[in-house]
Amino acid sequence: MTDPGSAQAATDKAFMRQALAFGARGQGTTWPNPSVGAIVTQDTADGPVIVARGRTQPGGRPHGEADAFDRAGPQGAAGGTLYVTLEPCSHRTIRAATPCVERTILAGVRRVVAAMADPNPLFQGLGFALLRTAGIAVTTGILAKEAHATHRGHVLRVTRGRPMVTFKIARTADGYAGGPGGARIAVSCPAANGWVQLQRAHHDAIMLGIGTVMADDPLLTVRLPGMAGRSPIRIILDSHLRLPLSSQLVKTVAQVPVWVIATEAAPVDRETALVAAGVEVMRVGAGPDGHLDLTEALQLLGMRGITRIFSEGGPTVAEKMALAGLLDEVVVSTSPNALGQAGIVAVRPALAALLADPDLYVLAETAFIGHDHFEHFTRTG
Repeated sequence: MTDPGSAQAATDKAFMRQALAFGARGQGTTWPNPSVGAIVTQDTADGPVIVARGRTQPGGRPHGEADAFDRAGPQGAAGGTLYVTLEPCSHRTIRAATPCVERTILAGVRRVVAAMADPNPLFQGLGFALLRTAGIAVTTGILAKEAHATHRGHVLRVTRGRPMVTFKIARTADGYAGGPGGARIAVSCPAANGWVQLQRAHHDAIMLGIGTVMADDPLLTVRLPGMAGRSPIRIILDSHLRLPLSSQLVKTVAQVPVWVIATEAAPVDRETALVAAGVEVMRVGAGPDGHLDLTEALQLLGMRGITRIFSEGGPTVAEKMALAGLLDEVVVSTSPNALGQAGIVAVRPALAALLADPDLYVLAETAFIGHDHFEHFTRTG
């Protein structure tokens, strides 16, 4: 005989997986809010069925729960169950008069299943308490680990004041990201390049160091068919404001924003020229090496609402960020093809040592995308 408790737990996990997957589709479009997934189900003679799915909409409003209730209709959620990937918000803001807790109570659901609590200590658990006070059964912690990974950018912004950073680099079979003297080389196969484009679309911003920009003159947009509109903000770490006005980034600033972060000592005339061209320039303090303070730069981006950054900034920037404790995810793809001569080392020694330390990073996943082998490391803390 099947244990009803285990059957319910399996059902809850199945619907929560769907909520997580549906919510993740909006990543990169909802900042400064997380992309929350929500599913409303109703019990039938044949078991529970989905009556509505919702996720946080572009710009962060409406939230996932509100979107699901809107799609369910006035009475569609009454007596049903709400599956949601993050604790429903319980506080009022200028932008939203009705918190999701109130929407949930008014919708008439009998049960709420949530993956994780609000990471903000000011409100953590308050939404759950209000729902229980209203007589709604609440189950929490369903697929909490997966939800934390999905909402890691939001969690870090709320708890540490900075966005999540994913660093991706491609290397040849003998370990190089560039040719002699920094010459640009083709490393990734078409399928792997497509994966990178998709990752860009699911992050709030792409971030590079000025060295990579000067060497490659990249465009940094999403080039998948029909997805140009998902191109995220392009952020350049440029301590001394060397970004050329003739670069592809500046020429296309009207289509996709470009933010440049420089030190306080960077030339004012360079800032004036870039701003006149449509680039937004921000300044932070400098570290002992005269380059911008990476921690301060990420704190500034967190204040601007950025939650998820995809960094393609090159080996030097990656190593500096890792040493500062600022790399949360590291993806290394390795081509089966060798360069055959000395070039730019993709994973520098300090970063390699950090990735090999089990107290700092774990190898979360390995896979092949096309002909390239991918390793995905995630920071433990």
